[in-house]
Amino acid sequence: MTSTDRAVSDASTLTGWYKSSYSAPSNGDCLEVARGHTDIPVRDSKDPHGPALVFEPSAWSAFVSAVRRGEFPST
Repeated sequence: MTSTDRAVSDASTLTGWYKSSYSAPSNGDCLEVARGHTDIPVRDSKDPHGPALVFEPSAWSAFVSAVRRGEFPST
């Protein structure tokens, strides 16, 4: 994975992207996560050639756990 300071400038250069099964087909506000990498790349599903942020596994796991616990308000 070619990255600079925890980001990849063109996310389409990475493989393994998927959207959560909880994402509705008509909802454009989705994140995609790429499987198969040491660190966890995350991108905006509306911009597959845009940048991806790259998280260490422990940071991504903490974020997902916080979401599951409802620690972020929904809009």
